[in-house]
Amino acid sequence: MSPFSSLIGQSQAVQLLTQAVAKQQIAPAYLFAGSAGIGRGLAAECFIELVLGQAKSAEQKAILRSRIQQRNHPDLLWVEPTYTHQGKLFSSAEVEAAGLKRKTAPSIRLEQIRGIARFLGRSPLEAERSVVVIEQAETMAEAPANALLKTLEEPGQATLILIAPGTESLLPTLISRCQKIPFFRLASEDMLQILQTTNQAEILQQPEILQLAQGSPGAAIAHWQKLQELPADLLIALHQPIPSHRDALSLARQIAQTLETEAQLWLIDYLQQIWWQQITNGMQGTTQSALSPLQHLEKARTYLRRNVQPRLVWEVTLMARVSS
Repeated sequence: MSPFSSLIGQSQAVQLLTQAVAKQQIAPAYLFAGSAGIGRGLAAECFIELVLGQAKSAEQKAILRSRIQQRNHPDLLWVEPTYTHQGKLFSSAEVEAAGLKRKTAPSIRLEQIRGIARFLGRSPLEAERSVVVIEQAETMAEAPANALLKTLEEPGQATLILIAPGTESLLPTLISRCQKIPFFRLASEDMLQILQTTNQAEILQQPEILQLAQGSPGAAIAHWQKLQELPADLLIALHQPIPSHRDALSLARQIAQTLETEAQLWLIDYLQQIWWQQITNGMQGTTQSALSPLQHLEKARTYLRRNVQPRLVWEVTLMARVSS
């Protein structure tokens, strides 16, 4: 059975990668380009299994696959964006486990690129070549990107895989050294298959979540998890017309006190879907007055990102919902 049997809806990527291995024409660097949550990371794991694979029996293949998934193969280095805290680097999972506050977005840092160079400075231990994966490569600033460029010029016995939304998010000099593997948003039937296979079929009953996901099962699951984190009473209230300004002020206070900024920004995206559906379904007229709450949501996003007091932002936003 092919390692790619678990990857759904990305036939072009599978064909390109399997042919590269079959013809022994593995490129020094690849760019897995496409939206998050559509299989880029899974495809990288499947490809690495082929590249590193000396396994013959089913048991050996299962062990190799497990080592790749757990990131503990000696010839594999998997790099993801990090935060800095007291001079140390922390992944998103480590930050959450340690309860650290995240003031900025994570990024691929110069120290990590230097770590890649050190990793590639030695010969592979078990396989014929080493593999490096860089998740969210678009988060690299200019300095780490330029440092990575030097590594791409002379990768040695290695293949590097950059995972990013597209070519526009990386330096042209990096792109020119990578073979692009395109990944596409999934069709409805593929979304259905993946969500059912992963025991997430309840998401299919949430049109707002599916609309937010835009053909990305990974995004659909992430949005669903964020929805589950919202207080039930708050969610019910936001699905209904807000009866008075007093209720709007109360809801604004609850949002500001119970949700972190990242969750509030996500809530704006979710409310846009709910309120737009209500408008288009005829619950409200498509007048300028009806559209006003959607316009206020866009302003709220801008103000929250500028660190304006959240409670004030939500008071203005939700009071516009009352007057609509």
